[in-house]
Amino acid sequence: MACPIDPAELQKLKFFVGLCESQPQLLNLPQLAFFKSFIEKLGGKIPEGSPSFGGVPDPEPATKQQHNDKDEPATKAEDSEPESDVELDMEGCVEPDGEPDQPMGDDSKEASEEDIDKANELRSKAAAAYSEQNYEEAVKNFTEAILLNPRSALYHAKRGQAYLKLVKPNACIRDCNRALELNPDSATAYKFRGRANRLLGKWEEAAKDLRQACKLDYDEEADEWLKEVTPNAKKIEQHKLKQERRRQEKELKERQERVRKAQEANRKAAEESAKGDADFGDFLGGGGGGGGGSEDILNAFKDPEVAAALQDIMSNPANIGKYQNNPKVMNLVTKIAGQASQSGFPGFGGGAGGFPGGFPGGFPGAGSGAGGFPGTGGGSTGGHKTTDDLD
Repeated sequence: MACPIDPAELQKLKFFVGLCESQPQLLNLPQLAFFKSFIEKLGGKIPEGSPSFGGVPDPEPATKQQHNDKDEPATKAEDSEPESDVELDMEGCVEPDGEPDQPMGDDSKEASEEDIDKANELRSKAAAAYSEQNYEEAVKNFTEAILLNPRSALYHAKRGQAYLKLVKPNACIRDCNRALELNPDSATAYKFRGRANRLLGKWEEAAKDLRQACKLDYDEEADEWLKEVTPNAKKIEQHKLKQERRRQEKELKERQERVRKAQEANRKAAEESAKGDADFGDFLGGGGGGGGGSEDILNAFKDPEVAAALQDIMSNPANIGKYQNNPKVMNLVTKIAGQASQSGFPGFGGGAGGFPGGFPGGFPGAGSGAGGFPGTGGGSTGGHKTTDDLD
């Protein structure tokens, strides 16, 4: 029979099929979604990935690399805008001290009454040294008192106070941390730790500690220190709130853009799929004459058993004999032949050329043209004898 496809178009089709064989990922392109869908309906599977044309790499990785090289640093700089950009009053701040860890005493030791009495005497000596501005001596006496009574939160906090006078804020913070481990409600420890944080320029921590100190036991000096650190602490807080809003706005825009791109991709895929189904329906219905029958045929292809059987028949028409007792397959073949007969598609029923070799055994209702499906309607030779013939 004569091929219904123009030789020039057939040559293009051969080239396209050869290209798909060498690079099946080609069918992942959105423009070919309709053909990919058709292959998958027939039981085929398309490997994931993108095609590579003529050894030229996929441009997408280069685009991503360019984005990583140029856009990411700017993004990171924006996300991690340093606090140094905030104008802060750093007057009175000092460099961190390198004071080695001071003795904290043995936690497991239970101080005896004698130890407690000696520790109180040393505390008194430390207080006297402190009042005379002999802060090194005060630290020494408090250290001896701590070794005798290591579970006294007050001794640790007061030694931290002496370290403040020596401008050793880190040593003060270590002592106050220990004092708060022993007594979480030590207002004295919060007060001096807040002052030490202020000297280090840790404005938020300083404000938090000093507020807690005033809450636990109001102190005019602690309140004055709190007023001193509050302006800088508020600037940093507002700066962080601004950063957080910016981050949230950025995340929202990125999420909206991802949604928009996903919706656009889904829309294009749906259009391509609809176009592919329409093209296949046109083929079955002869350019729009198939009506609801074409839709039924397309739905039938979703059945893997039917799709595989039709593929088997298309590869060798003689194989139709295997499916004579399968109503699902024979109904589909009958519908296809009927649609083709209505459209005058060559090789089915009403066409001139007929399907090469015919379908052995034939099936009813597929037309009456010469060379069509033997045994169908008024076709010529090769069909099964009817009951009237046998009689």
